[in-house]
Formats: sequence, C-alpha cells, structure tokens
Amino acid sequence: MLSSLETAAHPERLRRVVIDPVTRVEGHGKVTLLLDDEGHVRQARLHIVEFRGFEKFIQGRPYWELPVLVQRLCGICPVSHHLAAAKACDQLVGVDQLTATAEKVRRLMHYGQVLQSHALHFFHLASPDLLFGFDDAVAHRNIVGVIQEHPEIARQGVLLRKYGQEVIRITSGKRIHGSGAVPGGVNKAVSAVERDLLRADIGQVLAWAQAAVALIKRLYEAERAGFDRFASVASNSLSLVDDSGHLELYEGGLRACDASGQILFDHADCGDYARLLREEIKPWSYMKFPFIAALGPEHGWYRVGPLARINNCDRIATPLAETERQAFVALANGQPVQAALATHWARLIELLYCAEAIERLLDDPELSGTELITEGVLRQRGIGVLEAPRGTLFHHYEIDENGLIRKANLIVSTTNNNQVMNESIRQVARCYLDGHQLTEPLLNQIEVAIRAYDPCLSCATHALGQMPLQLDLVDADGRLEDRLQRHADGTVLRCDVPDAADARDRFGACGC
Repeated sequence: MLSSLETAAHPERLRRVVIDPVTRVEGHGKVTLLLDDEGHVRQARLHIVEFRGFEKFIQGRPYWELPVLVQRLCGICPVSHHLAAAKACDQLVGVDQLTATAEKVRRLMHYGQVLQSHALHFFHLASPDLLFGFDDAVAHRNIVGVIQEHPEIARQGVLLRKYGQEVIRITSGKRIHGSGAVPGGVNKAVSAVERDLLRADIGQVLAWAQAAVALIKRLYEAERAGFDRFASVASNSLSLVDDSGHLELYEGGLRACDASGQILFDHADCGDYARLLREEIKPWSYMKFPFIAALGPEHGWYRVGPLARINNCDRIATPLAETERQAFVALANGQPVQAALATHWARLIELLYCAEAIERLLDDPELSGTELITEGVLRQRGIGVLEAPRGTLFHHYEIDENGLIRKANLIVSTTNNNQVMNESIRQVARCYLDGHQLTEPLLNQIEVAIRAYDPCLSCATHALGQMPLQLDLVDADGRLEDRLQRHADGTVLRCDVPDAADARDRFGACGC
C-alpha cells in the first residue's frame, strides 16, 4: 500500500474515480477520488471546472453599471450580487445611510430572494435524497419522483418559490436580473396595490414555511444518528449579526466563532474584511480558499451559510423562527451544530424568518415612501457585504477619478465554504467509501455532502493570476505535432512531443 508521501509523489499509481458533473447544484463541478489497489481513498477533491472572470472584465466599466452588471454571475442568486454591488456603490457615491424607504425596499427584495432560493434548494435539489434515501434508484431520486410520491410537498415548494419571485419582481422590476437598487438608494417604492397583492398570500406562505420546518425536523429526527455523523466537520464559522447579536441578512457586523462556539472576533466592520480574512490559491481549482488571517490557512478555514448563521447568532428577531432556533440549538446541547445535513434544518428556519420579516415589512408605511435616493461626495473605495442564501458575500470595488472600476474583488458564499466542502467530502469518502466497491448510490453520498452547502459553483469561480491553458497543434491525420502549456504561474513551456524535439530549446521542456 502506498504511503501518503508516495501518494503525493506518484498519483499515477492510484486508480482515479471521477464524479462529473456533480448533479443538483448550480454551476459545474466535479469530484475526483484517488484509490489504491485495496480500494482505500487516498485523496478526495472538489474541482471547479468553469471560469467566469467577472473580477477582471468589469475593470474599466463605470461604477454605476455594477449593480446590474455583476448580477449576471448567476440566475439563482442574482439579487444577492445586485444588492451587494449596490451597497458597495452607496459607499462609492458617499452615502452612509439610505432613506428609510430605500433600505426597507432593499430588505424586502433581499428577504424575497433568500426565501425563493431556500425553497428552490430544499424542495427541488435536496428533498429527493432526504425523502427517498441516498441509495434510492437514480431514476426516482429527483424532483419528478417527489412530484409523483409527495405532490403536496412539491406543490408547496413551487409556490413558496413563486411568492419569493413575486417579491423580487415588485421590488426590482423583474424576477431575474432586475434593476431596483441603484447607487444611493432604489428607483421605485412599493405601491399600495403591490403591498395588497403580497399581503393576500403571506398568511399561506407562513403556514407553508412552518410546515417545511416541521418536515425537516421529522426527517432529521428519524435518521438522527446517521445524519449527525454524515459529513460532520468541526469548523470555524463566519456570519453577520446586528448590534444585539441577532440574525442579520442585509446589514451588520462580522462575527467569527471557533468550532466550540468561542467568539474569535465580533461586530467587526465589514470594511476591514481584507485584514481579517485571506485567500489561498491551489493549482487544482479555479475557486480560492479563504481563511481567518489570525489563524492561518491550516486552522483558519470556516463555514458560512444557514448553519453558520444559526450557530453564530444569539437570537432571531421574529417569534416563530426564534422558537425553531431554540429547538435547533438543543441538537448539540447549546454547542455549535457541525453536521452538514443540519444545514437543511437551519435553511428552513431562515425561510420561516424571511416569511415573518416580509409580513412585518408589508405593514410598514415607509415601504411606500417618496424619498428614494441619497447623494454624497464620490469616494474611491466601496465594500458591500450581506448574507446571500449560501452565506456571507463580499463585493469590493475601487474606482479612478473618472468613476471607472480599476480593481474588483468578489468573495462569494461558495468560495467561503470551499475548504469545509472539501473536508466534508473527505469525511464521507473516509467513513463510507473507503475499501468498498464503489457504486452509484455510494458515490451519491459525496454529492449529498456537497449539496448540503447549496453551492453556486458558477458564482465562485474567481481565480488569481493566469488561467492554465494547453495548446495542441494537430496535423490533418490527427497526429499531435506540438504542444505548449501555460501553467497557473504564467510560465509557458513546450512539452515533449515525438518528432517535435527540434523546437523545444526555445521554450524548455515541461516533462509531460
């Protein structure tokens, strides 16, 4: 059997198993497992195989385009990028405090976004595994199977998402890629007619949200021992909280806790994120690996998203969700819950919170106010941070004297979760796959672990430096004549190719 050092030095001696693509997630990714001759898993990695490049190609664009431009990163969580960019642009135009109407319209938009995204993930992507079991037949383990076997659950999921999208349409102009938030405020309020339209269904939405929490509690408790163990990884956690330590999705300060719940930093100014957090680059993924700077890359990686937020907060401001939070906290006797599958429970508590928060806002007269925009003096730097459905989202922009973007840094939720997702799939591979004959149901357990984090892989593909590239020259008969490779550090080398050795000395050989 190969040692760990031999594995690193001679991966070609191992058998490679690839899950490509990872299914029922947003975006494109794959998992590679390296196994020795006895079937023991020597390596398990989540690879992000697409590259978007938003941080680069928005350079040179005027800052006022950002809220509309960067939301094209995604069709699932565009509102999160829209609002994070708008918050950064508020700072760029010198606005530290929006009007009451502008802030409440944005909050309503954000709650609608989180509600519809959580409903989509749980009912469409995750529920087939939870309702039917991880080893159910693949032809049945999908949303069609849910519709056939549990039509009322499927119906409620569809209508919950529809309601969230209606909230987005009313506040931003369109269900996807709207334009409601602008630098310094919003471009429209919510009319009395629109408020009445949303009020008509909010009671039913609240009832469905409560039913969804009750469902995940039943499913979790029925498999408690297995769910507590599965993909359970002790990690630090990061989220926003308000001044009182309440759950906060739109505004607030940064709180980080260690795996035992001890606070590492609290109510930190989001503008200081670059001092608090760092990002590591690894050659096998286009997704970066963030970590808490004070702890270093080995011990400083962390979890974001619903599980981190419910673990981190001291309380939820709405009564129904707070009652459910208290029941959730009892899972680990007041300690942070570390089971990846508990994220689904936390996600639905947040869905219930959003429904309650929407109901409150619909009764707020300031939602229909007339003061929409605040103006200030142009600044060079703007940082917008909020809690996207999948976790803490950072948008950082710097502009020149003409208002053109000269620097952009986006740390999206899935990027923040990169290391903990990799740790989770390693735990599953070690505990459930190691030494076994690999089958589709067993490999699906890897995907179940990834899906718990609801990753948006397209949002997360922001690489630093040069994209690796291979250029092959092939003749008319399909024979390889020459090959150049550009590596992640930007170096370009010519590879050893039969009958093409005469050109190697100009570039050197890469040893392929």
